[in-house]
Formats: sequence, structure tokens, C-alpha cells
Amino acid sequence: MSPNLDECYEHVLALVETAGEVIASRNSQRKTVVQKSSNIDLLTETDQQVERMLMDGITAKYPDHRFIGEEETSEGKKAELTEAPTWIIDPVDGTMNFVHSFPHSCISIALLVDRVAEIAIIYNPMLSQKFTARRGKGAFLNGNQIHVSEETSLERALATTEFGTSRDEEKTRVVLENIGKLVRKVHGLRSLGSAALNMAMVALGGADFNYEFGIHAWDIAAGSLLVGEAGGVCLDPAGGPLDLMSRRVLCASTQELADQVVQVLTQFYPEPRD
Repeated sequence: MSPNLDECYEHVLALVETAGEVIASRNSQRKTVVQKSSNIDLLTETDQQVERMLMDGITAKYPDHRFIGEEETSEGKKAELTEAPTWIIDPVDGTMNFVHSFPHSCISIALLVDRVAEIAIIYNPMLSQKFTARRGKGAFLNGNQIHVSEETSLERALATTEFGTSRDEEKTRVVLENIGKLVRKVHGLRSLGSAALNMAMVALGGADFNYEFGIHAWDIAAGSLLVGEAGGVCLDPAGGPLDLMSRRVLCASTQELADQVVQVLTQFYPEPRD
């Protein structure tokens, strides 16, 4: 039976707000940090605690719902996206920022039903930025509807991207090559240190496009719905449909702008997939 989406939204929003208080209260504190895949792929006890808070709070009300969570997956659980109601969660997107007390980290959470995103929340509690979206109902920042910039020209575009948490030599070469290409063509490049917040900036109209190779489903699931509901487009960086499990994303204010970015980007296909 399909879940009551209004009820799901209200329930998870309350959980996110409570979890956000935990993150905000610890942002300026010294953290206990563990390295995951490298010395720039970091984990704190707050990441683990927030993910568990969200999962336990959802399971208590919806015991049949499934999860794809960053920290759970990093501990070895296989990420599987099925038709069942599935919450895709990044408890602290921008952990490196959080470790350094740089106030650009967020909870990113999306509900997918039949593999279609229905609910998205991206919440930066340090700056009280609460981005929300429901499929077919628009995108909002703190309750006020937002919209993409509608920019169509690459030469007038402000872009966001990330270096990522891998220093694989081939991946790094492609990242730097694309930055070198774009910096000669666009108004500017920005990097907030959070894939979800980069996508939220496109939805807000503050940035015109965002691309990244090597991210994960939990980085982009909420952002993809948010951008779409704000009037933008999300697709594969080579121009095909977006695959949440491919670890590749391009979102833009317009299809015309996205098409221009596709023509510029050197492609990279991360392995393994999610």
C-alpha cells in the first residue's frame, strides 16, 4: 500500500529539525574524526548518530520502509533501490566542512516510492536554510517558493562543483581538466563543500548549473527533486537521463544550458556504482 505522503513529510520534517539541532550545537566543537576510504573521506560520531536518529524515527512509524544511508552503506551494507518506499539519507553532507566548523553542512533526505522521488529535504541548521520539495508541489526555502534562474547561456552562468573525496589520479585529472575548461567559459565557479547544497543553490537560482562525478545517491536524491520542482533539469553529465545510482550528476536551470555543459565536459564513469 502506498504511504500517506503528507503524513510522511510532516513526520520526517520534525525528525530532521531535531537532528539539525544536534548538528548545529556541535559545529563549533572539536570532533572525533575517523578516516573512511582516504584522509579526506571523513566520518564523525555526529554522522552516525544523526543517521541512526533519522532511521530509528522513521522505522518506529513506518517499519516496512527501507533505507539507503551513507554511513550504513560505508559499513558494508549494499545500497539497493527497489520499488518499496525507500529513504535515501546523508546525515551530514559536507562532513569535511563540519570537521572544520565551516558552516555549510546539511542533512539531505529523500523518499522514493516505486523509484520516484516524492519528498526532499535539505537542511543546513547552522544557517537556518531549510529547502523542501514535494513532487508536483514546487520547491521552497523556509516556506517561500523558489525557482531556478532560467539562465540559458554558458557564458553568463555561475557553476558549482566539488573536487570530491577521491584522489584517484585519473579522477583528479578529469576534475582539473573540467575546471580548466569551464573557468575560461563561465562567469565563475563555486564549491560549497556539499553536493546537496550545491544543487540547492541551483534550485534557488543562486547558481545556474552544478555537475559532479563520484558522488553517491545520498548526495543527490533530495537535490534532484528540489531542482526539478524549482523548474530546472537533472540529467546524466553525458546528456542522458539521470541515474541516481551512477555516481554522476548534472543539474541546470534550463535544458539549453545543460546541453552546452554536456558539450564541454570531459566524462568520467566512477566504479563501482552505488
